[in-house]
Amino acid sequence: MGTETSSVDITEPLLVEPHSNDEKEGSLREQVPEWNEQITVRGLVVSAVLGGLFCIITHKLNLTVGIIPSLNVAAGLLGFFFVKTWTGFLTKMGFFTKPFTRQENTVIQTCVVACYGLAFSGGFGSSLIAMDQRTYELIGPDYRGNRAEDVKNPGLGWMMGFIFVVGFLGLFSLVPLRKVMILDYKLTYPSGTATAMLINSFHTKTGAELAGNQVRQLGKYLSISFCWSCFKWFFSGIGDSCGFDNFPSFGLALFKNTFYFDFSPTYVGCGLICPHLVNCSVLLGAIISWGFLWPFVSKHAGDWYPADLGSNDFKGLYGYKVFISIALILGDGIYNLVKIILITAREMWRASSKQNSLPVVSEIQEDENSHLQSDEKRREEVFLKDRIPTWFAASGYVGLAAISIATIPIIFPPLKWYLVLCSYILAPALAFCNSYGTGLTDWSLASTYGKIGLFIIAAAVGQNGGVIAGVASSAVMMSIVATASDLMQDFKTGYLTLSSAKSMFVSQLIGTAMGCIIAPLTFWMFWTAFDIGSPDGPYKAPNAVIFREMAILGVQGFSELPNYCLEMCGGFFAAALAINLLRDVTPKKFSQYIPIPMAMAVPFYIGAYFAVDMFVGTVILFVWERLNKKDAEDYAGAVASGLICGDGIWTIPSAILSILRIDPPICMYFGPSARG
Repeated sequence: MGTETSSVDITEPLLVEPHSNDEKEGSLREQVPEWNEQITVRGLVVSAVLGGLFCIITHKLNLTVGIIPSLNVAAGLLGFFFVKTWTGFLTKMGFFTKPFTRQENTVIQTCVVACYGLAFSGGFGSSLIAMDQRTYELIGPDYRGNRAEDVKNPGLGWMMGFIFVVGFLGLFSLVPLRKVMILDYKLTYPSGTATAMLINSFHTKTGAELAGNQVRQLGKYLSISFCWSCFKWFFSGIGDSCGFDNFPSFGLALFKNTFYFDFSPTYVGCGLICPHLVNCSVLLGAIISWGFLWPFVSKHAGDWYPADLGSNDFKGLYGYKVFISIALILGDGIYNLVKIILITAREMWRASSKQNSLPVVSEIQEDENSHLQSDEKRREEVFLKDRIPTWFAASGYVGLAAISIATIPIIFPPLKWYLVLCSYILAPALAFCNSYGTGLTDWSLASTYGKIGLFIIAAAVGQNGGVIAGVASSAVMMSIVATASDLMQDFKTGYLTLSSAKSMFVSQLIGTAMGCIIAPLTFWMFWTAFDIGSPDGPYKAPNAVIFREMAILGVQGFSELPNYCLEMCGGFFAAALAINLLRDVTPKKFSQYIPIPMAMAVPFYIGAYFAVDMFVGTVILFVWERLNKKDAEDYAGAVASGLICGDGIWTIPSAILSILRIDPPICMYFGPSARG
């Protein structure tokens, strides 16, 4: 059954200390604090401060470009900086301070991610303001299905209450699958892995030659990535058409179909970390969609759909992109979810004969005394030590769902209790799909899954309140699937930093509680200080119009989708099932070359440019492995993490510059030559 992408040889990019008898104090031999000792008061204070800062940055990006990069690495770095500054100051003052461990650093990072994650997944830049008066007016009262009755303006009280009743559910939805996702499938979660690499580098003891070299490589490429991102900013101008991010690497014709290399250190780094099969699958998906499918569909504009529609209108090409990518994702995710359930049931049945392990991947058994085997065993031992009982996760999910089912209809009357119940029945499956996809490609498609809930609920409610019910349900679904993937990403970081899974879970709960207060407050600051949603202002909130238009489309029913869209969705869903089945029944020497539908699906919706970036990363790694396999194994993770970290850290000063309304001085633009 070894069919998952992550079963392809993945080397965890840990900072592994030398294993001589004199180095028993290395990172994997250190005394690991108990889970409750990893959560400290100073850590929570720093988490709250950074959570507020990152919520502001997230709202800023959400209300302008609508795309939020991963800030995990920045959270780990700033957490280390603040606590080290704090402890250094107290030590100079003569006070005793508790040693700052990698586990405490990881807990801070986890808490911050949980806090600022709600600023995105709570729908503040999309669902919740898609209901407001300005968005209604922007679409126009003459737009069919856009009713004046379907308006609910933001309010601090109801938004905070809404986030409290939905923000915690995602944390309980996938806890029982953490062993499957992290240990059995060995999903990479590139941002989580890079964050762990960074944190381990901060807390590595001196004198370790390999670890020291890895730290130097990480620092070197972090600096290069940061400086390059800063350099790119000077040429990025105002708007989204300037700079290296729009460099037509393969010519203007392919550039129009998003085929270009945009010089992103983050996704080149992801390509170095992700298995070759994942990167090639992503590129294959980009070629199929942007190379053939979308140009083919575009030729039928005016026949299959009206030719004069906007680029984000679901009745046109955008509808094909969103729904076909959803079909591929669901086909792959549901197949693997059912497979996990069947394997788990079979192993429980065999428990009496002591065959307790899930045979999802084949573990390395050649050298039981090897250092790699010993290190991995140590990490697994710590990761599985403090168990989170399945009954606790299940009862927590059911209890919170019951509270939410009773509360949400009070906030949004058109969203009836039985519709909320249906959402919570469907949500764990979608949360698994999103977490699985994030583990492969580092892309969280929470907004895409939110659109699934939006379309289904809007269609179920109909004309009388369907728009409000639809956009509210999308916020519910986004919150669950996003927090679930964030938790699994942090489980990966905790696994690689020898942090307790229980401390990860508890810090996620604490960070979510912080986010339920901080995220609405920081959004309210923007709402009261700026003209949110104004087409002429800096905070246009582009996703608000998209979500409201999709809810209107959902109310009108599937008949409003462009021609042959549903048929194509059915075909790609079936193709995802067939490809996975083929991977399972084919011998491993052949199945390792069969692409992964989940990875193929991401560029269908996002674009081909990041697939090109990741493929560049995999080509670099492939050549490196041929030239010097040992160096590649030792340092590829450090180089990749440095590239991701440097680019991630630059998001903070760039966001601050944007908030201060300091624009890049140069717009570097590429266009066809003018003929005299």
